[in-house]
Amino acid sequence: MDLKLIPNIKHTKSNNFFLLAGPCAIEGEEMAMRIAEHILKVTDKLEIPFIFKGSFKKANRSRIDSFTGIGDEKALKILKKVSETFNVPTVTDIHTNEDATMAAQYVDVLQIPAFLVRQTDLVVAAAKTGKVVNLKKGQFMSPSAMKHAVQKVKDSGNQKAWITDRGTMFGYQDMVVDFRGIPEMQQFAPTILDITHSLQQPNQTSGVTGGRPDMIETIARAGVAVGVDGLFLETHFDPKNAKSDGANMLDLQYLEGLLSNLVAIRKTINSFKK
Repeated sequence: MDLKLIPNIKHTKSNNFFLLAGPCAIEGEEMAMRIAEHILKVTDKLEIPFIFKGSFKKANRSRIDSFTGIGDEKALKILKKVSETFNVPTVTDIHTNEDATMAAQYVDVLQIPAFLVRQTDLVVAAAKTGKVVNLKKGQFMSPSAMKHAVQKVKDSGNQKAWITDRGTMFGYQDMVVDFRGIPEMQQFAPTILDITHSLQQPNQTSGVTGGRPDMIETIARAGVAVGVDGLFLETHFDPKNAKSDGANMLDLQYLEGLLSNLVAIRKTINSFKK
């Protein structure tokens, strides 16, 4: 899919990977604007096409007392303000058919969570909005099985589908990334590697998901070397106190160093193709 079809996206001629990045959840306006401004500054410097990510609500949490959001419309309006203030496209997760219709009024890309990617009605509802649909690969699915999720989008009259790999369950409490799956899924749609959720350690006895943020650059380097189309990452200026997924988020202060290294790898990979 041509990135230039996404409103306000920049640096489409840079031959870089594109980036979906932002906090796990929208916790408030000030934090969202602060994170977006920082990411935009870095991605402009490195000429990386950037889409700001933030969940307007978190519907699939381990415990009933976990943070789920600040209010649907309030969070969506913050995403819209980020887009209008910084002239960047935005992406958010949806969990129900009604979410698709509502969120499409505020964001440019609708994301189907990994646990829900086989929910036909949800995928079709997202597709029928005409927005780009980013399909997270289920932790329980093979790369080849994602062709069916992509086909649901296309059969609904929408050719704008992406796939995001976010790891595969390895036992009960760990994830692994099978890098063979990236070129396989690229046969079906542009493919993104989620370099933070792939490092989750779910199903902890505490009911709070753990993670390995120290491995973010390792996973990201491998993905870029394989030739992934885009990267997805969650980042926060205070991960330890983030209200969702803080255990596997990248500290915002390390973003520029990480992306600089990845851009250098991308340039090397691109030189091999000539």
